[in-house]
Amino acid sequence: MSFAATSIFRRLLDASLALMLAGACSQVLAHGDVVPQSVDTSTLPQLGPKWLESNPFSTGPASKEALRIGTSAYNQNCARCHGLEAISGGVSPDLRKLDRDCNDLADAAKKNACFKEMDEYFVATVRRGRTRDGRVYMPPFEGVLTQEAIWSIKTYLETRREP
Repeated sequence: MSFAATSIFRRLLDASLALMLAGACSQVLAHGDVVPQSVDTSTLPQLGPKWLESNPFSTGPASKEALRIGTSAYNQNCARCHGLEAISGGVSPDLRKLDRDCNDLADAAKKNACFKEMDEYFVATVRRGRTRDGRVYMPPFEGVLTQEAIWSIKTYLETRREP
């Protein structure tokens, strides 16, 4: 290889490495410290200390306000891992698909039971987080997010379901 070709090759290699490092660093920094952010739910009906089994904000007069709060709460606490607008980049679960199996059920009773089970799974996961082999895959949000905030986030996710 000539000196000119070697020089061009080296510059291309250096540029490629710089781009790869910049991309890797931006992906690492994009997640930040994942410090849970509190959510103001004072404009919602307060649900009390006993955790409900299903989302009280899915329908009814508070659903619009819960959606507004849930959208903001999702962006503050969930989007850094689960993706903007709940569209995962493949690392964390795609929350638009959380209860997709329920939608395919024809029997109304089975469908409702499935949605209830997914509500329970969602709340348990958000409250306690997920750990496997000593590694934290999702931090626990209990003590930071109230029941109203968690159900508001679920209300937002219900609007993001894939058809």
